Amino acid sequence: MMNKEKSKALFEQAKKYFPGGVNSPVRAFKSVGGSPLFIKKGKGAKITDADGNEYIDFCCSFGPLILGHAHEKVLSAVTETAADGTSFGAPTEKENELADLILSNHNYIERIRFVNSGTEAAMSAIRLARGYTGRNKIIKFEGCYHGHVDSLLVKAGSGLATLGTSSSAGVPEGTIQDTIVLPLNNKDAVEEAVTKYKGEIAAIALEPIPANNGLLLQEKEYLQFLRDVCDREGILLFFDEVISGFRVGFEGAAGYYDIKPDVAAYGKIIGGGLPVGAYGASAEVMNTVAPEGPVYQAGTLSGNPVAMAAGIAQISECLKPGFYDELEMKTEIFCREVQRHAEEKGYPVSLPHKGSIFWTAFSSDKIQSAADIPQNSGELFKKMHAELLERGIYIGPSGFEVGFISEAHTDDNMNEAVECFKESLDAIFK
Repeated sequence: MMNKEKSKALFEQAKKYFPGGVNSPVRAFKSVGGSPLFIKKGKGAKITDADGNEYIDFCCSFGPLILGHAHEKVLSAVTETAADGTSFGAPTEKENELADLILSNHNYIERIRFVNSGTEAAMSAIRLARGYTGRNKIIKFEGCYHGHVDSLLVKAGSGLATLGTSSSAGVPEGTIQDTIVLPLNNKDAVEEAVTKYKGEIAAIALEPIPANNGLLLQEKEYLQFLRDVCDREGILLFFDEVISGFRVGFEGAAGYYDIKPDVAAYGKIIGGGLPVGAYGASAEVMNTVAPEGPVYQAGTLSGNPVAMAAGIAQISECLKPGFYDELEMKTEIFCREVQRHAEEKGYPVSLPHKGSIFWTAFSSDKIQSAADIPQNSGELFKKMHAELLERGIYIGPSGFEVGFISEAHTDDNMNEAVECFKESLDAIFK
């Protein structure tokens, strides 16, 4: 058993300062039990906790660290830029550099606006869709998360094409009265909604690679269906690519499936590990944003030069030839080996994956909606999480969180991880 006393003591201290002892709910280990690990440092594919325990990290800060921890080029860019000042509230050349790097290598957006988080990007994208179309209603899907935006913290109503109800205290029902929540992978539900609310829907919003409620991979044909419905009805298609953007490919899911969204939100990877978000669209749509147009959005720290420098350093590395192919191959081999073991042993386990994103699903069946996830998944994941920690493997502390593989994960790291996953599954199902 690993010694985790310092992490436990730090957590008890943190409870005096923060709600639940954390600054983001999933970190509290509520889903997996015990005290959360307090991380002291990270380098490459590994992190070290406050007690000195080392882990191969497949959380990667929930996605941003596609190069691994403390990458030399990112660190160098951050320190050099910070030495000249950390914030000005005025334009800097770094904003132009990062925007040009993105737009010159991305065929699906023409203009971009930097913000400070994925939540802010999604919130701004929804406001833009409403402002551009002059419509108020939004369609979103069960199993897709778009940050803690009031109008999108919604659970399904009582029928397919009914308005949703608030899923968080503090969110007035009036705030979400124009949000329609539909099941994923259900064309009839979409058709029913756009017929019932014809001429009222501003946007259909979804994660094109849903990765916040497990990895609920959709078929390209379904995403194309949504594109066609939007074209037919004058609705904007909004891709929330905060996770998938620059992760499954430089152009994200839009490029992976070759489906053009009308508006897209980004975050995580473009900040190089610092807080950054962005939303983008065609020049015509983005010209609706202030000061060019009437849709207001602002931020004191938007385009922060240190964050821009980190982003430039990181995504420049992502543009290296073969970068995404190597990550995808590494992920494919890892998932194949673990799943082969599960199949040989008869365990109800599969590892759906896309690009360098993977998920451990406690089912042998294909899972494409939240309703498909077996009810006992939470308890099985809790056991697996504990087994993996004891073997020096760190994954996100929730069965609904996906895993990420970085450039820094070596063959030795991956081979060790395969064996640890196999042993952990054996321990669970013995």
